[in-house]
Amino acid sequence: MSFKKQDIYNALETITAPGEGKSLIENNNVKNVVIFGDEVNVDVTISNPTLQAKKKIETEITKAIKTNVDEKIEVKINLKVEKATPKEDPNLIRGKEIPNIKNIIAIASGKGGVGKSTVTSNLAVSLAKMGFSVGVLDADVYGPSQHIMFDVEKEKPLSVNVDGRSKMKPIENYGVKLLSLGFFTNPDQAVIWRGPMASKALKQLIFDAAWGELDFLLIDLPPGTGDVHLSIVQALPINGAVVVSTPQNIALADAKKGVAMFQQDSIKVPVLGIIENMAYFTPEELPNNKYYIFGKDGAKNLAEDINTTFLGEIPLVQSIREAGDVGHPVALQKDTVLEKSFSNITKEMVSQLLKRNANLPPTEVVRITTMSGCSSVKK
Repeated sequence: MSFKKQDIYNALETITAPGEGKSLIENNNVKNVVIFGDEVNVDVTISNPTLQAKKKIETEITKAIKTNVDEKIEVKINLKVEKATPKEDPNLIRGKEIPNIKNIIAIASGKGGVGKSTVTSNLAVSLAKMGFSVGVLDADVYGPSQHIMFDVEKEKPLSVNVDGRSKMKPIENYGVKLLSLGFFTNPDQAVIWRGPMASKALKQLIFDAAWGELDFLLIDLPPGTGDVHLSIVQALPINGAVVVSTPQNIALADAKKGVAMFQQDSIKVPVLGIIENMAYFTPEELPNNKYYIFGKDGAKNLAEDINTTFLGEIPLVQSIREAGDVGHPVALQKDTVLEKSFSNITKEMVSQLLKRNANLPPTEVVRITTMSGCSSVKK
């Protein structure tokens, strides 16, 4: 009986790997072939752990060798089951740092309508007034608003050459650099995108932008906990998250979910604290009165309950809304109650960030893989 190892490999090329549509050889299922006289030992791996699959592949290997090489060969098969490596979704963003950006802070809310974008714009302006270089990424792909709040809605980012690559130059106003999908969409049309499309658009805004040197990049997330949030956490080494809420119970319940998302063991983005917006109402004619329309100290109590920091409260004042509508954040004002409120909250946020940077390792970037139709989050 005379045969060579290549004869065995040729025979195994006639067998299709289970569920792969390729031969055992093409799919690298055959790890080794050893010949001892008229005995052949085949080391093979498959991903299907069922007994039926194991028996089938053993039978097919034996039959292929005996039929195509020599029926007198004694075939011994060493079969191992290995989990299939999940195929990567090309639309998912793989994590990497953005050069020259020192701190990235995500601004989130559990539900819409709590003033998260308004808070983001005023935090950015407050940081800029303190002398920091600041950028804002409007990641609310379905309802971008930062281009309106910074009075640049008619602007369009230009293309600039950076190290031989064409990149977007953020629009700048009030000392803050800004990129938003609002620059690229028709204001009269709804953005109707599936998750992968939104992730791809965000990838371009994040990595195809010439941000330059930044002390802070604030990311205005959409409300809730969904695809965009996971894409951002997956894409960037977030230094910390800030959650915005209003005092009423239904908003606090959603804010708690937002905090819980960042605190998952598989994500572990430190929550720097909670901001309470629309905390109380003070009529212009009664400046010393406070009316707690939505409840009192709700976010403060939540912060204590979940062991995070209460960063401060912002009153319900008409001028905040008016300033946002005309693209002139109230934090730009001087020596007003609102300017001081945002300034104090910003200082507390920076203080918590310094503690975080001193006490914790850099946030691990999160990978998202899809296996068997279910999304899972892995380190």
